[in-house]
Amino acid sequence: MNIPAFPDLPAGFRFGAATAAYQIEGAHDQDGRGPSIWDTYSHTPGRTLGGATGDTACDHYHRYPEDVALLRELGVDGYRFSIAWPRLVPGGTGPANPKGLDFYDRLIDELLAAGIAPAATLYHWDLPQALEDRGGWRVRETAEAFAEYAALAADRYGDRVERWITLNEPFCSAFVGYAEGRHAPGAREGRGALAAAHHLLVGHGLAVRALRAAGAREVGIALNLDRLHPASDRPEDLAALRRAEVLHNEVWTEPLFAGRYPAHEAETWEGLADGPWRRPGDLEPIGAPLDFVGINFYRPVTVAAAPHHEADPELRTATDIGVTEPNPYGTRLTTMGWPVVPSAFTELLTGLHARYPRLPPLWITENGSAEADRSTPDGRVHDPERTDYLAGHLAAVADAIAAGVDVRGYYVWSLLDNFEWARGYEQRFGLVRVDYDTLTRTPKDSYHWYRGLITAHRARTEETAR
Repeated sequence: MNIPAFPDLPAGFRFGAATAAYQIEGAHDQDGRGPSIWDTYSHTPGRTLGGATGDTACDHYHRYPEDVALLRELGVDGYRFSIAWPRLVPGGTGPANPKGLDFYDRLIDELLAAGIAPAATLYHWDLPQALEDRGGWRVRETAEAFAEYAALAADRYGDRVERWITLNEPFCSAFVGYAEGRHAPGAREGRGALAAAHHLLVGHGLAVRALRAAGAREVGIALNLDRLHPASDRPEDLAALRRAEVLHNEVWTEPLFAGRYPAHEAETWEGLADGPWRRPGDLEPIGAPLDFVGINFYRPVTVAAAPHHEADPELRTATDIGVTEPNPYGTRLTTMGWPVVPSAFTELLTGLHARYPRLPPLWITENGSAEADRSTPDGRVHDPERTDYLAGHLAAVADAIAAGVDVRGYYVWSLLDNFEWARGYEQRFGLVRVDYDTLTRTPKDSYHWYRGLITAHRARTEETAR
């Protein structure tokens, strides 16, 4: 087996691993946790592959000491996890849940005892169902409730959490959840999805204020921005690319880093964008300075023009913008069907750096691949494709840094195989294999490669410092 070379990253670069609460914790109805939109969605027939739910997942709620031991053995500097809002505040607002608060106390203290810096994501898609019942992210009250929850979490854990991430991938929350219906809450809307996108940003801005007031050390957001390519240089494909840039990227980057709404949103949504959900002054909290921006990246996207699914703009969902996504790359695909193109990662990072002078330092908050792991009788799990993927994408990060982009660190997705949302348990992203019948954890070859990378990086930088 050919083992990829370790990418050469600068001294001070930090390595970590990432997970999310609903994907690993389980214990969905234990110790006072309330239901989330993902509990409701996954328990609705036909929504997830094979009817899979996160009821047990990896049972991290009970097995977190074992998982922290895996992180310690891996040698990571930091661990990015998410706090389950319905575990802390079961009703979304109102009284906090003492047992939920205590769980994250135990997890954070276990990480610190292992020498691992905690990075907490406040929202990784598990909105309390009680808030969805009152309108969810379509209404401003949810953004205000999010700020209250952020203040609660920061007051409790702020002395120990190194890095706070307000939202994970708001694109998926707003558009995959409220427009495409492929994620919770399973809606297919136009204005509702655009209102959700805006209120997610408002919630982020209000949460930043709350975190700053509580003395949080580092505050940022994690975005899944896409490197988009046109299918051709035909005018219609270039126009489709323009619309796709608004939908995928500029909805977030323009308000956050330029203090404005996207210039081409009217042609993208034909008048649906500027709705009553926007209020004067919203851009100020949304665009408040951040300490870092997290970038989640998996694959590039090619865009071509296509007919709208609905002729009447009033009936279209927010993602029905007249585009299709062919796959012309000719490269290997992961089991998710995603093309492996590391150079697109460099292009995304350098393009973002060039476009936004106010851009804070970057952290790669998710990057990894779903692969067909192969277990052998000797107990090993071989996943050479994943190791190749990680090596190529970390080299792409190194290329971006060499081009002047300030990237501080990298959290691999994911530490564990886990509940992969609507795809259930079929797709495996973990460095550690989870047997979903026994919940036994087995480090894969990629785990050992990543540990070797971290060890070699530290040895090299320590030698250089002498």
